Amino acid sequence: MNRKVIIIGSGPAGLTAALYSARANLKPLVFEGNQPGGQLTITTDVENYPGFPDGILGPELMDLFRKQAQRFGAECYFKHVTKVDLTKKPFKVWVGSDEYSSDAIIIATGASAKMLGLKNEKELMGFGVSACATCDGFFFKEKKVIVVGGGDSAMEEANYLTKFASEVVIVHRRDSFRASKVMIDRVSKNPKVKVIWDVVMRDIIGSKEKGVNAVVLENLKNKMIFEEACDGVFMAIGHKPNTDLFKGVIDSDSLGYLKTINSSTATNIDGVFACGDVQDNVYRQAITAAGSGCMSAIDVERFLEET
Repeated sequence: MNRKVIIIGSGPAGLTAALYSARANLKPLVFEGNQPGGQLTITTDVENYPGFPDGILGPELMDLFRKQAQRFGAECYFKHVTKVDLTKKPFKVWVGSDEYSSDAIIIATGASAKMLGLKNEKELMGFGVSACATCDGFFFKEKKVIVVGGGDSAMEEANYLTKFASEVVIVHRRDSFRASKVMIDRVSKNPKVKVIWDVVMRDIIGSKEKGVNAVVLENLKNKMIFEEACDGVFMAIGHKPNTDLFKGVIDSDSLGYLKTINSSTATNIDGVFACGDVQDNVYRQAITAAGSGCMSAIDVERFLEET
């Protein structure tokens, strides 16, 4: 059966797109992917989403998004799209050997924070380990936190965290930052920030019950291994947009984020739209992702009316 719209990905962008397109009677089919609910499902407390003055758990918020979209007729499946054909209409989407077709596609596959690959990093994500200072900085008032990275995003996270933390330690594998001069200057002038150079993180010590209490670092020059006490760890080594499915088909920028045209959510392929973190490497917030999800549904509705 051919669909009017298929939404690939979930999270605030995909599920808001599902809500708006369902209310427009487009009966969207949503494939939520490997991480149903997106990055918010690994965020414990969400305190900056409007309408929840006491905060809400990330997975709970995404569940409410999903239920609201389903109430209006969105079909949501915890399935991962393995292949697409966007060369002709109707567009084709595969989940394994199962084939689906639609007149329009909304891509909301998000971006994933780059990680170091440590076992405890995954284990303690949301329990003292974070990849978003804007989302979680508030929980580290008067605490000592570590920021991993050396680019602009690491400088930005470190600076932002000084609004809350008593001390921010940047750990970096080289002896100089690759960030822009203006960002480096800002950090070096901040008395709350200190830097440990030439080190890599080998482990994070803590538990889900008690959070993080230290990290294990190795000095790359003298091979010394030592512990640095801290209450939280922020990964700031960049994000990777989840765009492997669309490489060489949809225009992307130098970082791999999908390009959208003229302040809309339209891509270079007529009938294919992108919203949320897969096309936004600046804001990366639940509220901005939801906003662009709404835009993409409205763009799809107009596109279908005109075709």
